[in-house]
Amino acid sequence: MDILHYTFFQNALLGSILASIVCGIIGTYIVTRRLVFISGGITHASFGGIGLGVLLGINPILSAMVFAILSAFGVEWMSRRGDVREDSAIAVFWTFGMSIGIICCFLTPGFMPDLPSFLFGSILTIGYTDLWILAILAIVVIAIFTFMYREIQSVAFDSTFAMSQGLHVRFIEYMMMALIAMAIVSTLRMVGIVLAISLLTIPQMTANVFTYNFKKMAILSIGIGWIDCLLGLGISYWLNVPSGACIIFISIIIYAIAKLK
Repeated sequence: MDILHYTFFQNALLGSILASIVCGIIGTYIVTRRLVFISGGITHASFGGIGLGVLLGINPILSAMVFAILSAFGVEWMSRRGDVREDSAIAVFWTFGMSIGIICCFLTPGFMPDLPSFLFGSILTIGYTDLWILAILAIVVIAIFTFMYREIQSVAFDSTFAMSQGLHVRFIEYMMMALIAMAIVSTLRMVGIVLAISLLTIPQMTANVFTYNFKKMAILSIGIGWIDCLLGLGISYWLNVPSGACIIFISIIIYAIAKLK
């Protein structure tokens, strides 16, 4: 229990709570709307922003967030044109972001010490800037879902019907794509680019085993995600391995147990 007195571990615990709130709510929309593949493309595209941030000497998380949001808008815009398939649009931005990131990393002089934490996750490296980003995003997500819950729920289940009811479907879709991009980037320190999308889908899939209600699923996802993070963090510290892999491993085990019951 002495480890609880260390600042880095306190930051990790606080980061896991905030990330669980953000991912629990946003991930419910992703799973309900079946946007997992799009989210995976945004996740890998964000690596371009990380590379640019490192090369230009700015915070990689902030540059990755801007790059991810623009990529999300690009995928949404290209897939709506009709002349480009959605999976093709995802592939374009997926590979473009990865290529930009790799080029920038090799152009950066010296060694990039944070690269493994961005790729594989290291929750123990979370700093105050990361916590502030997560905290602000959590407040924004809670506020948006509180005041626009019915509209978001309608678009998540049937966007065509929502459009027939006069809802601003396009605005909601672009807004949610921006939130998805920000949620992905804000959790990169925890689980890394390789596994970021799992934190936005597996706890929600576990919650979906117990309920089909959108609101209950979101709340339950937050709790399950937090348990996944705490157990994964403990195993990560005990085995001295990347936290991202441990968190996702635990989340899959819990999902498998839930499905067996």
